[in-house]
Amino acid sequence: MHTAPLSSGASFQRSDPEPIVFVVDDDAAVRESLDLLIASAGWRSHTFASAEDFLSHPSAPIPSCLVLDISLPALNGLELQERVAEERIGMPIIFVTGHADVPMAVRAMKGGAVEFLTKPFRGEALLVAIANALDRSRSALCRDAELRTLRQCHASLTSRELAVMELVVAGRLNKQIAGALGISEITVKAHRGKMMRKMRARSVPELVNMARRLRAASSLRLSLINT
Repeated sequence: MHTAPLSSGASFQRSDPEPIVFVVDDDAAVRESLDLLIASAGWRSHTFASAEDFLSHPSAPIPSCLVLDISLPALNGLELQERVAEERIGMPIIFVTGHADVPMAVRAMKGGAVEFLTKPFRGEALLVAIANALDRSRSALCRDAELRTLRQCHASLTSRELAVMELVVAGRLNKQIAGALGISEITVKAHRGKMMRKMRARSVPELVNMARRLRAASSLRLSLINT
């Protein structure tokens, strides 16, 4: 665990050795200042002069966040926020700007920004926001990894095991499942045992929770595709 002391006496802990803070600002002096501030807390940073430069940088599954100015040439910060929401789901955004109004702030926060700071701002305020954003990113990556594993387990089920799982989740007893599928109760027990092992479910309530997560993720994916 790395703890980086600040001049104010506060400290920020970093549990992951590889988080990265992306900075997009068209002012070179601001980029340099933010780079030094971020380094003082023990984090890596990668700075960009434009939204286009940032988008050309490949994404990676590591804890990260984006410190973003609103006033940028060509693609502005709010437009970049929309692109990030579509292409880099789960990357928290912290807006820093010297030219803001209430509608901008409202739009940024409605778009999912974790913080909106007006220049000049206290360095400690930004570091607190970054620490919170990186925590969110870690949690999102963890949930994503768990969901990928869950999908892989689900994809490994045979068609019969899938049918048994659906009926188990619906609360059916082995005898009822046997009647619904036209197989013996002994066969149901065999398929059920294999299904539970493949899903790595230790109990029926845990299996029900897994099924809910899979359905929710599937519904969200469909809504994004149809948007």
